[in-house]
Amino acid sequence: MNAASSQDMTSESLAALLLETIRGQRFEDTADGMLDGAAVGVFPSLDLAVAAFPQGGAPIFANVLFSREHPAGLVAGMGRDAGSVHNIHYVADRIDADRVSEVWLPGAEWNALPWKTLAGEPGQPRVVAPYPGSLIKLMVLVGVARQVDEGRASWEQAWTWQERCRPVRDWAFDMTVISCNDATSALVALLHSTGAIRREGEAETRNEIEALFDVYGLRTLRLRNTRPDGGWRNADGAGVGQLQMTAWDALRLLWLLDVDAPPAPWLPAGTPPLLGANSRAYVLHCLGEQGLHESLSGSLLVHVDGWMPGIPARLPERWLLADGSARLTDELVYPGDLRPWRERCDVHFAHKTGNTENYCSDAGIVHGMAPSRRHYLIAMTSNLGTRYAPDPHCATTWRITAVAGAIDARLRAWMEVPDA
Repeated sequence: MNAASSQDMTSESLAALLLETIRGQRFEDTADGMLDGAAVGVFPSLDLAVAAFPQGGAPIFANVLFSREHPAGLVAGMGRDAGSVHNIHYVADRIDADRVSEVWLPGAEWNALPWKTLAGEPGQPRVVAPYPGSLIKLMVLVGVARQVDEGRASWEQAWTWQERCRPVRDWAFDMTVISCNDATSALVALLHSTGAIRREGEAETRNEIEALFDVYGLRTLRLRNTRPDGGWRNADGAGVGQLQMTAWDALRLLWLLDVDAPPAPWLPAGTPPLLGANSRAYVLHCLGEQGLHESLSGSLLVHVDGWMPGIPARLPERWLLADGSARLTDELVYPGDLRPWRERCDVHFAHKTGNTENYCSDAGIVHGMAPSRRHYLIAMTSNLGTRYAPDPHCATTWRITAVAGAIDARLRAWMEVPDA
């Protein structure tokens, strides 16, 4: 099956395009730092979803999944209403007794591991849902926004965590735009303090955040086993295996946040908005000021050897220094003048990334800047973390960025055809 032409894009041909694009990158040849730079040898796990909103037309959408067990790729089935995936048995990622992500170790024997179901049914094609890394901060951000809407917190409220006091909005901003882990812990603690999440000893007895996602049909979004002190990582008993996001449900969460997207077709007419207008605006502001353009968008990495542009997203001006280089924090500094590329970029990408040694994820809303007019959502999770990166400045392999760039180019050709 050939990928879609620029004139006849449908959900089916979009799925074909995603399959073709990923297969063409030969991810099984990706150099693995755990193998001293030798090829990983097996197809990595990659979950990619796209939904496009053509002007005057119906949305089209697709989700494809690859792994060592499915190297040719699978097309997720979700129906014409963009509902939950119904043909995949998602199993939760795992850590071992030493809190190591054992699933992704070289030579890991998947058939010997005791998997736990995340969604779907045994007998359907099995897909391990990779830990989404800091993409989980999007769930925390939405959870905090919901507390604001319900009057349990406010964006201007002073919130103290580990003797540091800041407005909630500042914790939320840093959690999103530079992926600050301390800010995430502060806001997880806030969710416990408001009663949105409750524990009795080692048992979680209430989780309004997961219940909220269930109401909106997002049943693979799980923020589980966090701690009242703000703990959310492996060492806290959360992290891998407890915090879950598939690409499709991450994308549908963004659909609910995108003010310019059509109504969510999987929800009954009249379903209340996920967030109030003010909270949604602040969430989108945080996503829109994202500094970490290093996965689906490569706009921070222009001067790194082997650079791939990916989605041509304009880096927010706040991160640029006088010489055109970028500084996000004292540790996150990106050399070279980024301004010439920035001026060529024709889209805004409001997004959240997640990167660790074993994982890379990225999900966001793409809007063309006039005269560009493409508008789409894209979400990706994978096990392609920094151990597969070609340079210390990189978060992942260039293959991820190349896939995003190729998809953007095809959507540009389809969505920006000159008017007759």
